[in-house]
Amino acid sequence: MSVSAADVKALRDRTGAAMMECKHALEEAGGDAEKAVEILRVRGQAQAAKRGEREAAEGVISHYVHGNERIGVLVEVNCETDFVARNDEFRAFARDVAIQVAATRPRWVSEEDVPDDAKEGERAIFEQQAEDKPPEVRPKIAEGRLKKWLDEVVLLNQSHVNADKHEGRTIEQMRAEIAAKTGENVVIRRFERFEVGG
Repeated sequence: MSVSAADVKALRDRTGAAMMECKHALEEAGGDAEKAVEILRVRGQAQAAKRGEREAAEGVISHYVHGNERIGVLVEVNCETDFVARNDEFRAFARDVAIQVAATRPRWVSEEDVPDDAKEGERAIFEQQAEDKPPEVRPKIAEGRLKKWLDEVVLLNQSHVNADKHEGRTIEQMRAEIAAKTGENVVIRRFERFEVGG
């Protein structure tokens, strides 16, 4: 199937992917722009996984102070080069992460950061809460509740609070996209949230 240059340009403007990648994705999707976006996302995440092994030693410290000046956040987001660290989209991503931390109070960046004893403690509580259910479904209920808890306390698992702007994407999906656009390993290294009286 042949796709028009206008369609390719529209997809590039929407995703930031290279022109040829957009053309191939549109051809593969039979001209369906939404399918093409999904194809590019999947490819971008696969490429980002390969980049994940490269060292990210550059980056920015971004901040956000809520309008009432009672909540503030500092977040460190790393990349591989100073060139990308100065990129507007990379900086906007870092700020979006800071806004997320201010709004949702995550406790850890990734699931790997969550201590085993914290997970086991929560699992034990969820298992106790499911004691009135049949024995064969209790482990599934506890696992489901544990996953929900992890989605609340792990930054990368959370959907961005500005759902309209970010189309319900998680912070991990947003991180993978900026990594795909920049061609670099992008890492949310750490964050600190401050609240007056908290």
